[in-house]
Amino acid sequence: MSTESFPYLSLILFLPAAGAIVIGLFAKDAREVRITAALFTFVAFALSLALFVMFDRSGGLQFEEGPFLWIKSIGAHYHLGVDGLSLPMVILTTFLGLVAVFVSWKIDTRVKEYFIWLLLLETGILGVFCSLDLLLFFLFWEVELIPMYMLISIWGTPPPLGRKEYSAIKFVVYTLFGSAFMLAGILCLYFSTPGPEHTFSMVAIASGGAEWLTPVIPLASIFFLIFIAFAIKLPVVPLHTWLPDAHTDAPTAVSVILAGVLLKMGGYGMIRLVAGFGDGGIDNGLVPGVADDYTVVLAAFAVVSVLYGAAATVRQTDLKRLIAYSSVSHMGFVLLGVFALKELSLTGATFQMFSHGLITGLLFAMVGLVYDKTHQRHIPVLGGLARQMPVIAVVFSIAGLAALGLPTTIGFAAEFVVFVGSFGSSAFSGVFVVLAVLGIVVGAGYILWMLERVFYREPKEQYDGVGDADNMEKAYIFAFVALIMLFGVYPKLLLDVIGPVFNGFVG
Repeated sequence: MSTESFPYLSLILFLPAAGAIVIGLFAKDAREVRITAALFTFVAFALSLALFVMFDRSGGLQFEEGPFLWIKSIGAHYHLGVDGLSLPMVILTTFLGLVAVFVSWKIDTRVKEYFIWLLLLETGILGVFCSLDLLLFFLFWEVELIPMYMLISIWGTPPPLGRKEYSAIKFVVYTLFGSAFMLAGILCLYFSTPGPEHTFSMVAIASGGAEWLTPVIPLASIFFLIFIAFAIKLPVVPLHTWLPDAHTDAPTAVSVILAGVLLKMGGYGMIRLVAGFGDGGIDNGLVPGVADDYTVVLAAFAVVSVLYGAAATVRQTDLKRLIAYSSVSHMGFVLLGVFALKELSLTGATFQMFSHGLITGLLFAMVGLVYDKTHQRHIPVLGGLARQMPVIAVVFSIAGLAALGLPTTIGFAAEFVVFVGSFGSSAFSGVFVVLAVLGIVVGAGYILWMLERVFYREPKEQYDGVGDADNMEKAYIFAFVALIMLFGVYPKLLLDVIGPVFNGFVG
């Protein structure tokens, strides 16, 4: 494996953590804390954009670092790299990490600790997307757990409006439950590789194929041990119940990160580890051939997630819970695209993850602004806010229209690719795709109804005088809108990066 002369990925990965250390040791007041956090996250984002510009669109793993021996006794290595699957996730994470700092600008409770945990969370998520060693992948998968718990349990919504400690514990329990299965699956996979020196290398295992492995338990068992952790994180119904609670009680910036990239760890893991590695002609994943046998079952779960999430969304009266359940529905499209196991469907699933990250990140940011101005998230008591906050109303409407898949937005482009790719799959009937499309119809209903109730009914006197977005808030919400429209009008900009990962993929 070649090593790039400059460690771009290590720098991007550890810049937020370095920022957390600098804040902990040197920042004297809240202003210094905020500026330091913004500086380190901005540099990480700028470097990720540089990688996007330098990335070779012909495909393959790029900007590799290592493998460098990490734990000799078990053959674990420090090995980083990105391809067209992981690079968009890295860019999305660094962008949302920067936005989260600005969304958190008015946090005034234990400011130093808050930003330390926020930056450590970003490093944990980036590590998942950059790791090419299974043990390193698992380590970063677990690292994000502690900052997320602290951010929800300390800075979340307090009683009587919220149950922040309950929601934080529920998130931990669900994640640890999935992680226990994942670790068992990783160890079984490790001991299935040729000995006596077994390997955690994703590249080596994916390249070896079925004939290279000597499974210690059936490959199907390894598949589901690893898959269950990703199903929880995505989340797939019925393993989704932690998500609405976590979103409802999390601070706004944490909801942006949670919806924007934390859920994507599940979809990314499914594609990278169990459905297909997809790079350089490697198309059988780390557990070769198993996904083919269960596509109908997994497609059924995808449709249930889409329709259940959409139906549950219609019933919500809290803005945050509404968007949380809509995420369950939209992540069902990712599951459907992944296990259609076709080149175009996998491309669409990856594009959908990026699309959902931008759209839902903006939606949660907008809910935060509405709550900050009105101190209300309960939809029935809101109304007519377009008169008091026209900028927020317009941007919220754009985000909602993107979520329901309006043409010229990234939401339409991503969902179109998923549906076209999945409908052409021989893995399952096109009926599954048709049923999933019904989720779009229901989605249009709940989004438009929510916008009408919150912004476009008769104005209420109690909200007279509430403010609109300030200049900093306008800057980050307009940045979201620009990206949503850019990739909606010109999706080729991102599809040229994603597409080569799955060239020649054979499900």
